[in-house]
Amino acid sequence: MADTIRVALAQTNTIVGDFDSNRDKTLQAMKKAEAAAADFVLFPELTVTSYFPEDLLLKKTFIEDNQRYLREIAGQSGETIAVVGFVDPGPAGDKIYSAAALLQRGKVVAKYHKICLPNYSVFDEKRYFAAGNRPLVFEYKDVKFGLNICEDIWVPDGVAESQGLGAGAEIIFCISASPYHMEKRRVRLDVGINCAKRTRSAVVYLNLVGGQDELVFDGTSYVVNEQGEVTAQCSAFEEDFLVTDISVAALRAFRAQDPGYEQELAGFKSLYLPEVITIPDASPTREKPELQARVVKKLQPYDEIYAALVLGTKDYVGKNNFRKVVIGLSGGIDSALTAAIAVDALGAQNVIGVLMPSAITSAESMEDAHLLARNLGIETKTVAINAVFDAYRESLRTVFGDLPPDTTEENLQARTRGNILMALSNKFGWMVLTTGNKSELSVGYATLYGDMAGGFAVIKDVPKTLVYKLCEQKNATVGREVIPQTVISKEPTAELRPNQKDRDSLPPYELLDAILEQFVEKDQTVKEIIARGFPREVVKEVARLVDVNEYKRRQAAPGIKITDKAFGKDRRMPITNKYHT
Repeated sequence: MADTIRVALAQTNTIVGDFDSNRDKTLQAMKKAEAAAADFVLFPELTVTSYFPEDLLLKKTFIEDNQRYLREIAGQSGETIAVVGFVDPGPAGDKIYSAAALLQRGKVVAKYHKICLPNYSVFDEKRYFAAGNRPLVFEYKDVKFGLNICEDIWVPDGVAESQGLGAGAEIIFCISASPYHMEKRRVRLDVGINCAKRTRSAVVYLNLVGGQDELVFDGTSYVVNEQGEVTAQCSAFEEDFLVTDISVAALRAFRAQDPGYEQELAGFKSLYLPEVITIPDASPTREKPELQARVVKKLQPYDEIYAALVLGTKDYVGKNNFRKVVIGLSGGIDSALTAAIAVDALGAQNVIGVLMPSAITSAESMEDAHLLARNLGIETKTVAINAVFDAYRESLRTVFGDLPPDTTEENLQARTRGNILMALSNKFGWMVLTTGNKSELSVGYATLYGDMAGGFAVIKDVPKTLVYKLCEQKNATVGREVIPQTVISKEPTAELRPNQKDRDSLPPYELLDAILEQFVEKDQTVKEIIARGFPREVVKEVARLVDVNEYKRRQAAPGIKITDKAFGKDRRMPITNKYHT
């Protein structure tokens, strides 16, 4: 009987479809776990394929390759039992399952099929996977373990409870790919704490880290003891490898002394009947090296958001085989924040800022753009748009006739700049990062094929008011003025016509963002928002602008999700739509 169980948490950053890289990272971590004499090493959900493969799962060869690589990984397993996520066709081969395999001594010793499939928000698992029907509990070294995959542990009175209360599991493993948004790390930790308290079990929650298209996975894997206390935690937004010991003796003593535990057992009615298996303990006694103390840096809320944006940018650019990015620097706050994130993600040597002045561009904007570039240490290029803009107008003169200038000419300036950035992208292989924020994108205050043109929209899900806070926090964190105060304090303007200000077209951003939070993220109706005290006509106009600009958003570059409901995979509205709330 084991008094302690040693568990290694391999918080890895995998790449969808990169079987070689995912295998190699898994094998490296397995060797480290063996060296630490760990009893188990856990990997993220869908370790072999990475999360989420989407319609790659419909390809037979993809599933077969995934099986082949799992066999390769299993073939190199040793005494440490590795818990590895993969796609399992199941016994009949007519369905596929999100699965976890227990690997030891060159073999797959057990498999588990995920039972609870999320089909909300950014998740679409029921499109691809069949649901398992039996929780897995296995006994090893006279200790009972439950094995879950992500959503299994999030559903109350479900899989985890059937394992801990129904079958007596003492340690519950959960391998996961739980994406980040603001407050998600706290919510995810509470899930494990509540499960541990309810079942009087230790909970080991291993989460994926890294960027995948619009999603960022923050890692922040953790271990919670039977009393709901966090005993170990991995770093956020970076790969990590953590080894920790779980005291089975303390857990059993706590259960024995807890009068409520027996009542919970007596009153619990399981939705599931777990499959209980035994994994023989034939491993030789291994001397366990002493574990080193660890300190995990705690992130403040704005630092956390900023770290998510940096990781999302780094992985999107790098995983798609780009080395450098190019950004249009206007002297405004949005392009300043985007450039700062890009530098932290990729290094100053890989970020190019392009200044594209027109006859309307103020000297102050040019000065602010140059100052920002110097503060960040990035290369700049200047391409004036006057001649190109004039050529556009001359070419269109016979068509436009005597019609007065309007937003058409404003948008032509933005599209001229978009064309220049895309030309630089084509010529030098740089990815264009767009600089629009969520507030602008929500109400269509952006130009298709202009400032929306590019490969990745870094702050697409960042409301304008949050842009200011992130800039201020960036300066405070580094202890100097990276983003010039003149950029932060100036009144927002697109500078597409003389004396233009954002307030000419939009409500104050504090009011706009408050309304958008209710309408977009909380799905409140116009009537409900007005009832909360917001100005009637402003609410109606904001809602109208959000509704009619769905066609623009559908054509926007992908961007990093950091709010509870982001445009794209998360908030999905029809473009052709006559229903308005």
